[in-house]
Amino acid sequence: MHLTLRTTTRPATDLGYLLHKHPDRMQKFSLSFGTARVYYPEAGEAACAATLFVSVDPVALVRTRQGPGGEDGSLDQYVNDRPYAASSFLSVAIAEVFGSALGGRCRDRPEAVDKPLALEASISVVACRHGGELLHRLFEPLGYEVGTERLPLDPQFPQWGESRYYSLKLKGTLPLQRLLSHLYVLIPVLDNNKHYWIGESEVEKLLAKGEGWLALHPEKDLIAQRYLRYQRSLVHSALDRLISDEADGSGESEEPAGDEATAEKQASLNEQRLDTVLATLKETGAARVLDLGCGEGKLLRLLLAEKQFSEIVGMDVSHRALEIARRNLRYERLPERQKNRLKLLHGSLIYRDERLSGFDAAALVEVIEHLDPPRLRAFERVVFEFAKPKSVVVTTPNAEYNVRWPTLGENALRHRDHRFEWSRAEFRAWAEEVAGRFGYTARFLPVGPEDEEVGSPTQMGVFQRCG
Repeated sequence: MHLTLRTTTRPATDLGYLLHKHPDRMQKFSLSFGTARVYYPEAGEAACAATLFVSVDPVALVRTRQGPGGEDGSLDQYVNDRPYAASSFLSVAIAEVFGSALGGRCRDRPEAVDKPLALEASISVVACRHGGELLHRLFEPLGYEVGTERLPLDPQFPQWGESRYYSLKLKGTLPLQRLLSHLYVLIPVLDNNKHYWIGESEVEKLLAKGEGWLALHPEKDLIAQRYLRYQRSLVHSALDRLISDEADGSGESEEPAGDEATAEKQASLNEQRLDTVLATLKETGAARVLDLGCGEGKLLRLLLAEKQFSEIVGMDVSHRALEIARRNLRYERLPERQKNRLKLLHGSLIYRDERLSGFDAAALVEVIEHLDPPRLRAFERVVFEFAKPKSVVVTTPNAEYNVRWPTLGENALRHRDHRFEWSRAEFRAWAEEVAGRFGYTARFLPVGPEDEEVGSPTQMGVFQRCG
């Protein structure tokens, strides 16, 4: 089986440093089920390609009881698609041969690890029992341009029809580590026939390699089921933890559900919310600003347009959201002066982070309602006790306003990922308690059209540090 990785981002030869494999020689590696070789069909400043060629020994698989067919001595133990179709064997080879790149380590080019590259990944043969549509469902939500070609059973006998095998080509701009993590997880999902024992350790591998993207993937249930071979307890464990991680502060990276989506488009509520937050941040006189739970970068774009803000940091728990923000902001095309003002960080709002200290102001736009209530205490300490910006601006839905959208139903939440929504009194009580505990004052402003009975659709609290 073949996997070829190619980049056209200059200097393209950085690919060799990232993979820890020298372009000038072929390298061979022994695996428990065969051998792997790495060679470079192309190596230049403008373009560089590395091929991982994995050779599987079917006889060795039978001897080690790793092949399909069990121990009944049947012929399919020796005659099967393992030697040529991408499967969990290729994932293991990626982990063993490209382990440093998969782990995000590069001694000689550490600055290149997180650098988005123009990458292509080509796999000569992948097994896909449910048709080529599954390939698109798995890879397109991750931002790839997906190219597939269904392979015939035998080119010399076209009357035999098409096989269940495809060639696959992926194109995207992203860090190499991210591409390898996608392949590591999704190749066994396509094959749906792992060659080794599935236990609790596989849940940890899935969550580790899926960090930052799997929780947001629309096919995460299918991915977990296939990756864990439909072992119900393991699948439930993985999905429960994914849902929990997704709620740790991902911001509002998806459109609201129900009538709010229509209302926001009609009344431009989201624009009003962002404009109000921007105006409030400008009023504070802040120069160094945090956008916590920055999502896809809508507020960051407004902040960049204001010369007042000399340093702007966006942080989100979702790698995927940060990648989208980078694209939306056209980060790679920004003038050098603008680039120097902006930084994107991956992080969670429930863990202390020294990178957040020393800022003049922080904004949390529609973030806190995505946190599980038991985690609010940790969030409060991270922001108000440890980061301690001089000003903090928080917006959150006003639950009382939900009655103005009848299809939401009684006690319904505006978004499927909201863990709670507060009334005005509940938000005020929380904000005043937090302000008193950490040495801040709090004032409150409506955002959006204000209703005499139920208030505005969004409520905002502005915290100012005392002294």
